[in-house]
Amino acid sequence: MTNVSSQEHERNGPDGLGAVPYIPLSDDHESAAGEQSIGSLVSQATQHMSTLVRAEVELARTEIVGEVKKGLTGSIYFFIAGAIGLYSSFFFFFFLAELISDLWGLRWPAFLIVFVLMLVTTAMFAILGWRKVKKVKAPERTISSVKETAAALKPRRETVA
Repeated sequence: MTNVSSQEHERNGPDGLGAVPYIPLSDDHESAAGEQSIGSLVSQATQHMSTLVRAEVELARTEIVGEVKKGLTGSIYFFIAGAIGLYSSFFFFFFLAELISDLWGLRWPAFLIVFVLMLVTTAMFAILGWRKVKKVKAPERTISSVKETAAALKPRRETVA
């Protein structure tokens, strides 16, 4: 079995997500601290940093994939419900037209009234949707946070005068 970051991230976990590697706290073939060179310590630090970054990226990826799968499953159910509702509305509008026809006696004006009512409702919801879509903006805080992090991690070159 591969080393994982915690029991929550094992392959046989309840969420079914993959294992995430971790950084061991001590080496299997541990040597005294005085025997290690600075180069080997820097190499180990670099290796641990690399493993840490890969583990964080893998954890984020597995969590996002799991949440996207849940969201897609829910959206499929919403799509099915919407399709059934859409086809059912056809019968409601026929009922409404027949009801108006029975009240006024003429059939074609009743269907015309229902048709115009449907067009007005469609236009109203299209305008409301357009207004909401126009308000969608880029994730400003995330963009600025990523830029700040990149600037902080970028090596600074000192100019020699």
